[in-house]
Amino acid sequence: MEYPIEEIRAFAREHYKGKDIMHDFTHIERIKFVLDNLAKTTELAFNEGLTEIALYFHGIIYSHEPTIRKFLEEVGLPEVDIETVTKIAWESQKESKPTTPEGLLLHDAHMLEGGRNFEIIKSLITGSVRGQTLEETMVYIENNLIHKGHCYTEEGIVLYADMKKRTIELLDELNQGLGRNIA
Repeated sequence: MEYPIEEIRAFAREHYKGKDIMHDFTHIERIKFVLDNLAKTTELAFNEGLTEIALYFHGIIYSHEPTIRKFLEEVGLPEVDIETVTKIAWESQKESKPTTPEGLLLHDAHMLEGGRNFEIIKSLITGSVRGQTLEETMVYIENNLIHKGHCYTEEGIVLYADMKKRTIELLDELNQGLGRNIA
């Protein structure tokens, strides 16, 4: 089946307006870049079209699922594809444990968004946008990012370990530079 990707992308883009700069539609574009690269190296058999559709709903599935389902029905997706897209979008969330090949790839692409330096950069920007102090943001990183999260594909596991190593290095350097001692 040929999917109406441009129409789906346009629909989704509207729902990202008003989100902060790290979670607007550029978030989806960054994840797509990683997804495309993972897709080139994976041995998983997956439905590329349904994975891409789920990508566009990754950041809005939790707030707009009924609207998304209705839209997908209106553009002619079969019910089985709507169910699959919804499942993949939920599996792409950081806390999820994906069970589908599509969910595994999209989840890992989300976790690897932006490359090895991005996790800490995104956290610092997001903390600032949310009005947190630098101290509050660093505590958030320490409590919620270091030693948290998983990738599940062979490619993702290697890249994620490198990202985590880099996050720890950058956080340590930042703590030292600020004279901040943590246990």
